[in-house]
Amino acid sequence: MKFCKKYEEYMQGKEKELPGVGLKRLKKILKRCRRQFPATDPDGAPDHKCPDHCPVCDGTFFPALLKEMSEVVSCFNERAQKLLELHLASGFRKYFIWLRRKMQRDHRFLIQEGRELVTYAIINSIAMRKILKKYDKIHRSKQGQAFRSQAQSMHIETLKSPWLCELLAFYINERKNKANTKAVPGIFGDCSLTFDDDKPILSCGLLDSVKLDIDLTCSICLDTLFDSVSLNCGHIFCYMCCCSSASVTIIDGLKAADRKAKCPLCRREGVYEGAVHLEELNILLSQSCPDYWEKRLQTERSERLRQAKEHWESQCRAFVGI
Repeated sequence: MKFCKKYEEYMQGKEKELPGVGLKRLKKILKRCRRQFPATDPDGAPDHKCPDHCPVCDGTFFPALLKEMSEVVSCFNERAQKLLELHLASGFRKYFIWLRRKMQRDHRFLIQEGRELVTYAIINSIAMRKILKKYDKIHRSKQGQAFRSQAQSMHIETLKSPWLCELLAFYINERKNKANTKAVPGIFGDCSLTFDDDKPILSCGLLDSVKLDIDLTCSICLDTLFDSVSLNCGHIFCYMCCCSSASVTIIDGLKAADRKAKCPLCRREGVYEGAVHLEELNILLSQSCPDYWEKRLQTERSERLRQAKEHWESQCRAFVGI
């Protein structure tokens, strides 16, 4: 079955609830562009050469795709955040969230909803890649590839969302904790945490034999992520390493980072505000690497105490005017 038909079947009945990529409509735009700019190659064979500033593509195709992908990512991030908030809540707070939503959600429902969200993110990401690949094939250009890079920099690529990483970790955690939780065939294959030369990798098989590998090594300390946090640009680091790169103490936290502080990898500014703690990923790594986790816990505890001591000493000196 062709992907377009498979995508339409998946999104059937979901359009009102979930936004998606309009593959059929975008393909019609490309056909209209092809009809509007007919040409022939040097041998006289039919060819298509879109001008440098095509009014059809620049004015319709890319803006439409940009709008649709923004809506998909916004919907996915919001739903994933709410689901994980409900799962990680405890006691009265969890009961309050249930009452606020006016519906009871048992554990199995959370697992199923998490799986459906992962499927939604993956199939829409593949849809975007397919239509951009078709664009480049028709126009014999790399504008589609450039748009994909732009989408990643604008945080509208679902496969780069930290919430996808959190949902995959959530799925693995629940599968470990519940013996009766089995992998269910679907858009994405079985996901797991593997180690390649002691480097942890979160792996997941996707549709069309594509594989997603998320490296769980901190690019600053070059060790396994500990107390992981994702910046707004999507890059993941250890929390303490993040504080150090932003030139703030652990006491002040990332909220005190300068707005012009840059990501250590992509060098984008303003990425520390709204950083996300990846709680499910931390649970997965702590259970998979207990010895390493305990060692880092002791090391960071000592560092936190040292920074706390220096912080309060400086506050006392400022208070007495020394």
